[in-house]
Amino acid sequence: MDVVNQLVAQGQFRILKVPLGFIKVLQWFFGILAFSTCGSYSGMFRMSVECMNRTDSDLSIEVEFEYPFRLHQVYFDAPTCKEGNKERLFLVGDYSSSAEFFVTIGVFAFLYSTAALSIYVFFFEKYKENNKGPLIDLGVTGVFAFMWLVSSAAWAKGLSDVKTATDPDKVVTMIAACNAEATRNAEATRCREVHDPVMSGLNTSVAFGFINLVLWVGNLWFVFKETGIIAPFMRAPPAEGKPAAPDAYGQQGAYEQDPYASNQGGYQPNYTQQGYNQEAEYGQQGAPTSFSNQM
Repeated sequence: MDVVNQLVAQGQFRILKVPLGFIKVLQWFFGILAFSTCGSYSGMFRMSVECMNRTDSDLSIEVEFEYPFRLHQVYFDAPTCKEGNKERLFLVGDYSSSAEFFVTIGVFAFLYSTAALSIYVFFFEKYKENNKGPLIDLGVTGVFAFMWLVSSAAWAKGLSDVKTATDPDKVVTMIAACNAEATRNAEATRCREVHDPVMSGLNTSVAFGFINLVLWVGNLWFVFKETGIIAPFMRAPPAEGKPAAPDAYGQQGAYEQDPYASNQGGYQPNYTQQGYNQEAEYGQQGAPTSFSNQM
């Protein structure tokens, strides 16, 4: 517990407030939603076959199916409307590959998001050391973005096929007693669906898959910024004709120095001294001497 408390105390949880960490939290959350809604699904639909002989009828034929949707292994017993006999029928299709691929990507995305969040919070300085962490993160994020695109598209197609294979209106046509051309008692046999399978959970799993695609593609930019590759191109060039203040301040002052400024930093005329100098110059020019000579 002491180690855990120390890590929590030293954790940089503010990283979760910036886009790099916040998007990773969203990836972690929607990754769970994606694989859980698909991997935990189980559905059921119900049909009824009413024969001319009421004792041969079956008004509640339940067919249950679940993840990973190997429907060719799902079977049900339907009446033949002949002497109380029943026939065993199997659904059509195996869609486990697309479903399992989708769930696998969701699980691995969840695990990687958990590991990345732990590194962001507790070892962010080491993450940015030598620029290796952001570069690895960028590569893995790009791979997951591509995998989410492929898995979500594949599972969307697989889900469409699952809906078709589990449509009671289509499954009921597989029953021999419901085929008008195969039995003479078809006019007296009524086959219909009673309950459709609920597919809302699987529909949301596809939606969560494409949401994860958007999140992982959008996260590429924020991880790319951490690599520092774009940093040299984001520096603004210095303005032309305007030297930098710290380097050229002294030179600028030397070139723009006031020639009339004294050593104290300004022009301060001394009128008393100026008048004294003018009188001295006037005396040296011999003004009084010339006056005596004229007398």
